Amino acid sequence: MNASKNDKGADMADRLRWRLVAVVLGLAWAAVAAGEARAQTYGIDFRNTMMPASGGMAGTSVAAPQDFLSAINGNAAALTQFEGTHFTIGGAFVEPTVRLTQERALPLAGVAPFSQKSSTPGAVIPAVGVSQQVDGLPLPTTVGLGLIGAAGGGASYAQDPASNGTSSYLLFLEFAPSVAVALTDRLSIGATMFIGDGYASGPFVGVSSMTNAYALRAGLGVDYLLGDATRLGAYYLSTQAFRFPNEAILFNERRAYDIDMGLPQTVGLGISNEALMDGRLLLAADALFLDWNSAALFKSLYVPQWVMQLGTQYRATDRLALRLGYAFAQNPINDSFGSTIGPIQVPGGLPAARYVQSQFAIINEHRMTGGIGIHDFLMRGLDVDAFAGGMFPASQALGNFTTVNVASYWLGVGFTWHFDPPAKPAPGV
Repeated sequence: MNASKNDKGADMADRLRWRLVAVVLGLAWAAVAAGEARAQTYGIDFRNTMMPASGGMAGTSVAAPQDFLSAINGNAAALTQFEGTHFTIGGAFVEPTVRLTQERALPLAGVAPFSQKSSTPGAVIPAVGVSQQVDGLPLPTTVGLGLIGAAGGGASYAQDPASNGTSSYLLFLEFAPSVAVALTDRLSIGATMFIGDGYASGPFVGVSSMTNAYALRAGLGVDYLLGDATRLGAYYLSTQAFRFPNEAILFNERRAYDIDMGLPQTVGLGISNEALMDGRLLLAADALFLDWNSAALFKSLYVPQWVMQLGTQYRATDRLALRLGYAFAQNPINDSFGSTIGPIQVPGGLPAARYVQSQFAIINEHRMTGGIGIHDFLMRGLDVDAFAGGMFPASQALGNFTTVNVASYWLGVGFTWHFDPPAKPAPGV
């Protein structure tokens, strides 16, 4: 009996030790990965396009996410689909190619004609988190916690003197506690509180120091199992408003301006089905609506945007899953705003405002992705997900004198440890 207790104690100590190692590795990765985030976005918002499993399905994840981080960051109600304890260390590398051509001088901004590729390097976007099924409560409950690279953008042409140091930078990180409750065997609800940490510089030509700000955002979701193989999901995210104090001083001015920036209120609707090929084939579709009219500063640059995401996953074996995705995102560029962006009346009028807009011109409409998931990779209870994707090249004239060309590709990976795993494989493995 004592030997049995000692064995159980040793097993528990080993599990705790592995969990501690995983947490430390996750925090270290998050610290390293908290670099600039940009390129593969809807507007400036990544949504779930950089998550370990959803990334291979073009972000499709509202009804049946294949990684729990996508539930935390989208439809929190779907967390109840993940039994046991899961810990993920993941991230993605995004390499953009952005070229700006300015055909006419902007004297009030000190900008001369030039054509230049942005010198901003590729970026690493973190995706780290843990989920835990909670026992002993009146209703089945799952809690989660994520550290997520949520949004970003910007460009730099400072290497060309004609740009007068034009450079912008934006990064939003989210610390996201989440909870989901299964009201019945079919119906779940969930909520996430996003605690945002934002970093910004630019985009107005002049003196701009790196400043940071904090803001909250709420997310609510519902998930319903319709029949035996079809799921329906929906979520709502509130707007998130950041205020960056004394962030910008315009060219030839001394006054420092406070700049408000925000993420838009967002609605997601999704459906998934696993009835085909003896349940090995998952088909899913999401529709997202990003209301950029609710987002400070970006309501000048963008119009409200619809996104359609289509994803599929085929379980080729009990250990290997193959994924494919396509996303169509409406070009959100606002062609009808005036010369005011946020609180700033841009010196130089409409041509100068279009020049500022070019620094956040994510104009690409088409995206393709693919990915794999390997269950019990190298050891029992460790899964790996990997994905790659690209935005089809696109070009657009902003006004009469400014043109942008944008393309990008990205690669991502996530390692997920399953502690006290359920008898059947968890979703996405």
